[in-house]
Amino acid sequence: MIDKFSSQTIKELEYYVYVYSDPDTMKPFYVGKGKGNRVFQHLWDDSESEKVQKIKEITARKKEPLIEILAHGLDEETALKVEAAVIDLIGINNLTNQKRGYEYGTYGKIEVSALEARYSGEELSPDDIKHNLMLIRINRVYRNDMTPYELYEGTRGYWKLSLDSAEKVDYVLSVYDGMVMEVYKPVQWFEGLSTFTNKDDDKSTWTQQRYEFVGRIADPKVRKKYVGKSVAEFFQKGDQNPIRYIWGK
Repeated sequence: MIDKFSSQTIKELEYYVYVYSDPDTMKPFYVGKGKGNRVFQHLWDDSESEKVQKIKEITARKKEPLIEILAHGLDEETALKVEAAVIDLIGINNLTNQKRGYEYGTYGKIEVSALEARYSGEELSPDDIKHNLMLIRINRVYRNDMTPYELYEGTRGYWKLSLDSAEKVDYVLSVYDGMVMEVYKPVQWFEGLSTFTNKDDDKSTWTQQRYEFVGRIADPKVRKKYVGKSVAEFFQKGDQNPIRYIWGK
């Protein structure tokens, strides 16, 4: 196996996307994007990463990882998107990659009806709102393949907010990229990290009290009213606060 490209090959390659696979099983274990001789650098990596351990396991068998270029002649942004798409297709849990790739929440694998709703979804009219709502933007944690439990955990807390206002809310809307992903009926609000959660953050770093809710997915009639609707207009441009209240009654 070669361990570098010629200058002429590098010129022709431009940006590319590559995959490392186990030569015995042919199963891919790492996907990356690069330019020049980036694809070979993992062979000399001496970190303790899972990827490096897999390469060492293969070489211990007196074999070499199978390295393939999936696409080349790309600009950098296209290479990033292709890399993210390949990671989504194979599945992050089947790879040693630590990250899912470039803007995977926006451009990653998504069911077609959800994609249609994102770009052509009906806007939620203020006149149609009859409930007290809390809109929570989860842009930082959302990904297209989240399970219902992961979406719930990513939405329910913990947030810097007014407990008095939160307790007046009928429903919490989970919002990604301006679109309502799910609707929850909060049963009770608690101090952040005081209920069962898969988060392990250190509360001592908080500068302000935070809260989380325990609840359930709203009834079908309520979900139909809100899920898939655009609520982007309720957030002012440049506003970094993930919480927005809409008082409908």
